[in-house]
Amino acid sequence: MPYFLIHNKNDNVGVAIADIKTGQEVEGIYIEDMTQGPKIKAISDIPLGHKIALKDIRQSDIVIKYGRPIGSAIKDIKVGEHVHVHNIRSNRWGKWKNQ
Repeated sequence: MPYFLIHNKNDNVGVAIADIKTGQEVEGIYIEDMTQGPKIKAISDIPLGHKIALKDIRQSDIVIKYGRPIGSAIKDIKVGEHVHVHNIRSNRWGKWKNQ
């Protein structure tokens, strides 16, 4: 059973479709063609609807979801880590951060 969805083959994050617990080995599915995605060991809890890193993302790297950039990493993110506002700056809201 998949625990996360990957919207596009170029994405470096997936979206949890169930709560994922630290240490749990989970697999995803590519929704473009319904093929099996990677199996990943979660290194942090990922709540339903939140993002999981599919690969290591370095600080200042672009976070890609839906095949499009959605933000930038504000610190290194490891594969299997929870990806959210604590480690990325959104492209949508980031431009107003210091105004």
